[in-house]
Amino acid sequence: MIKRGLEESIATKLKDNKAIILLGPRQAGKSTFLQLLQPQLKQPIAWWNGDETDIRSLLEKPSSTQLKSLIGNNITIVIDEAQRIENIGLCIKLITDNIKGVKVIATGSSAFELANKINEPLTGRKWEYHLYPLSFGEMVAHTSLLEEKRLLHHRLLYGYYPEIVTSPGNERALLKQLANSYLYKDILTWERIQKPDKLEKLVQALAFQMAQLISYNELGQLCGLNAETVEKYINLLEKAFIVFRLPAFSRNLRNELKKSYKIYFYDNGLRNAVINQFNPVNLRNDTGQLWENWFISERMKYLNNTGQHASRFFWRTLAQQEVDYIEDANGKITAFECKWNPKAKGGVSRAFSNAYPDAETHIVHPENADEFLLLRN
Repeated sequence: MIKRGLEESIATKLKDNKAIILLGPRQAGKSTFLQLLQPQLKQPIAWWNGDETDIRSLLEKPSSTQLKSLIGNNITIVIDEAQRIENIGLCIKLITDNIKGVKVIATGSSAFELANKINEPLTGRKWEYHLYPLSFGEMVAHTSLLEEKRLLHHRLLYGYYPEIVTSPGNERALLKQLANSYLYKDILTWERIQKPDKLEKLVQALAFQMAQLISYNELGQLCGLNAETVEKYINLLEKAFIVFRLPAFSRNLRNELKKSYKIYFYDNGLRNAVINQFNPVNLRNDTGQLWENWFISERMKYLNNTGQHASRFFWRTLAQQEVDYIEDANGKITAFECKWNPKAKGGVSRAFSNAYPDAETHIVHPENADEFLLLRN
């Protein structure tokens, strides 16, 4: 099995009384991760799956007495696909508060559903983590830095979902299945989307506009939706871990963009599956976008897996001077310009450096990206 970067961090939280909530995309490996973690969990363990009808019925109207009976002599309760269970937050709260010595670990594939159900009941009673598709750093630890650099073109096309990484030769079929079977499942199930065909068109439009400024009005015209509905759908796609937005960074200049967003996908492979585009990197016209999306999503995983926190942005002026990616970590600003060609001319915008002289700036390309994605001893 491929060791996940969160393992050590979560292992340190197994001995206290707080629940552990593990959120992430469908098929990102949450259940496999818990199996990997099993030797460190206190025995015996009860495994409850929210996809099973009887589990949902039993936990729908929980009481402490009922929960004690269901738990029996188990010391660890693992609740998989917890977002499917009504009142899951209350259920976990009752266990945490009233059944001493029992540790709850719950996983969910959609942040909007599980978070809405647990945040209020579990205030001060939970540790929350995000498990994304496999990262560059995790794969380097599993294979080697040399091997992952050799596979970079492949990763740009097919991404890092665990089943994709471990099934060489079947990537396209598996990604198409993932896109068709799981991509919209949470959103369509819980949000009762009335126009799923238009949601699919929106995701395709976002895939074509990846790493670019987005306009809700323009996207709406492409998909037959109004701007308000487009924004709502993008919010849902974010909470289902399909795409994420970077807001504009603005501090000093009057001509900086302030209310704009760029869109990215959590996984390159899923993005390419949405538009059925798997041509080799050297035959594409979107290689720069693929590289930018790859680096920014990998940097996000790196920060997440190493327990670091930073606000994330892009920067652009009305004169179209720009910086691809910016991190603000407690006032320390770091700017990255993504270049697929290591020999490409140009660096971080001089206008940005003049406006933010204390910012740390980097040009990131395939030859040096590992410097920003791996922990150094």
